[in-house]
Amino acid sequence: MKEDVLVPSVGESITSGILTSWIKKEGEQVEEGEDLFELETDKATVAVPAPADGTLHILVQEGREVEIGQVVGDLTVGEGAPAAAPAAKSAPAGEPAAPDSPADLSPAVRRAVKEHGLSIADLKGTGPKGRITKEDALRAAEAGKQGAAATSAAPPAGPSTAPAASPASGVQRTAVPGSERQTRVPMSRLRRTIANRLVQARHEIALLTTFNEINMEKVMDLRKRHGESFEKKHGVRLGFMSFFVKAGCQALQRFPAVNAMIEGQEIVYNNYYDIGVAVSTDRGLVVPVLRDADAMSFAEIEQAVLDMATRAREKKIAPDELSGGTFTITNGGVFGSLLSTPLPNYPQTGILGMHAIQKRPIAVDDQVVIKPMMYVALSYDHRLIDGREAVQFLVTIKSLIEDPQSLLLDL
Repeated sequence: MKEDVLVPSVGESITSGILTSWIKKEGEQVEEGEDLFELETDKATVAVPAPADGTLHILVQEGREVEIGQVVGDLTVGEGAPAAAPAAKSAPAGEPAAPDSPADLSPAVRRAVKEHGLSIADLKGTGPKGRITKEDALRAAEAGKQGAAATSAAPPAGPSTAPAASPASGVQRTAVPGSERQTRVPMSRLRRTIANRLVQARHEIALLTTFNEINMEKVMDLRKRHGESFEKKHGVRLGFMSFFVKAGCQALQRFPAVNAMIEGQEIVYNNYYDIGVAVSTDRGLVVPVLRDADAMSFAEIEQAVLDMATRAREKKIAPDELSGGTFTITNGGVFGSLLSTPLPNYPQTGILGMHAIQKRPIAVDDQVVIKPMMYVALSYDHRLIDGREAVQFLVTIKSLIEDPQSLLLDL
């Protein structure tokens, strides 16, 4: 008996995608629920699980565009399933086993080997029967980067044969006269969508950014006093994002234009607060949305952000969870950014940028003191939001974060 492997529906507005890779190989025995292949849409990359136990037969190769509901393979289940491929002949006693050949590697491993310029012979497999896994390849790539960094710190020993990084992919290559100096790869659908939306935001929005700085001392003290008990009770750490989401919701209620959008000749005021939280993944930036964030507790916000960020990076998040937000918060501080001018997630009209916390001297009661300070930025559409509203919105965020008791009491 055969079970069809279908391209699943991943969102109301999505009709097609790219089958980027098969996680399982032709003829491989798989179990129901195991990740089978990766589907890339213009919103996210998702791992599609196997619908049943069985032996995989692939009908559509990697890199092809597929329609929702299309059959891309089948699983032979029950009696009559072909036997698994014979295991590789073991090496004689005392001799090391030969490394996996390119044909024996999974698509994910082959992709990692190609992207990082690795040699299969140098990889040590930790999977079943010594097979090379994707994690083995990524560890080898990271070790190579560290070794390259250590080598670059030393003075050159002779003519230029140092590895040169491709600006497009970061792949380490040897700069030998006459060798390939560039690598071209097609843009993913997600990256193309991000690029188009950023250009659209630049063209459609009269963009301005206003800045302020926040003394984070009281929030940090509160987290220090209650962080351990919070984590024990709720099973998640108390981060900064929940404070900014709650402050953002209160500020949006006071300044509804920042939560609105322009459609044609009309202004659409949203009377709900769906807050997007930007998350960085290996495929690009995605923005999962917290629905009705104003009604969520601090613990619910932290749990939801952690869950969605984890699933986004593991390609388990549904595209519907990435659409429909009314306002976005992005935290460049996790990467060390001190200041930036973020672009609104079109057609939204505002985005709040958080940044790194640094101890800086400031004046308090005519005294110079050292405090943990964060620069914040509000980028906004000046067609809809006046400068006065934008500045007051950001001042509201500042006052709520600097007095977290008023935030907790909804004052």
